[in-house]
Amino acid sequence: MNKTNENYLILPDDRQLCFAEFGDPKGQPIFVFHGNPNSRLLWGVIPGSPFLPNVRLIAPDRPGFGRTDFKEGVTTLENWPNDITVLADSLGIKKFAVFGPSGGGPYALSCAWKIPERLTSVGIFASVGPFIPETDKNIAAPVRIMWANVPKLPGLFKLQMKLFAWLAKKYPKLYIKMVLKEFSETDRKDYERLNIAELIQVDRNEGYRQGGIGTWYDVMIPGNWPIPLKEIKTKVYLWQGEEDISVPLSMGQYIAEKLPNCEAKFIQGVGHFWIFEHLAEMLEKLVERQ
Repeated sequence: MNKTNENYLILPDDRQLCFAEFGDPKGQPIFVFHGNPNSRLLWGVIPGSPFLPNVRLIAPDRPGFGRTDFKEGVTTLENWPNDITVLADSLGIKKFAVFGPSGGGPYALSCAWKIPERLTSVGIFASVGPFIPETDKNIAAPVRIMWANVPKLPGLFKLQMKLFAWLAKKYPKLYIKMVLKEFSETDRKDYERLNIAELIQVDRNEGYRQGGIGTWYDVMIPGNWPIPLKEIKTKVYLWQGEEDISVPLSMGQYIAEKLPNCEAKFIQGVGHFWIFEHLAEMLEKLVERQ
């Protein structure tokens, strides 16, 4: 069973990309894109990792998280598929699936938009999408404030994300108390029941390694959404918890409606942390597609 947490690739423009691998090195490849403020390590701490037999998970740090370089204006959502193509080529992988939850969802959708010829299947869970009147429904107040204002005040929010990174490392209990305000009562109960704070501590610290710059870029995406969803022809499997208020149901419904070929599952009574007990069934759907 292969489980390598720290592999490096130097991209053509000399940026560093770091990735982990989990599972069967000869298995069917699925590139998994972590959420915010996670890292490549997330996929090794979720219970059940590596989740399925005969599957190879390739888990890159997204730019600004963990050990993957962030270069403003270069490492954009639109350019991410180029990095993934280089990574896949370096590993000798011609075709692969992609999966992205939460803040990783736009990165999976970007691949579906830009490199459909390389993909066997696409999956997203509770994916961030465009922040517009149709998706501005039942959102946690702190999330709405960020999405609405960060395009106007990017410098201020860059400082805020730097503060969050510092708090997460120095005062984790205070940080968690603040962050849980962005989640529904359902999610807060799951967070405690599954002991997620303890579970992902190493991953969270790695996600904030670069001082929150990746988190800052992520929170700007909804207000500056660049992906033309209607142009994505590849089939996308979408899962969304109906009790989610950090990435609300309205956002999932909008994405599902705009994608030309989407199989959507909206799950009653669950929220953002449903993934911690149900990742295997989502990945299994992507393997079936291959």
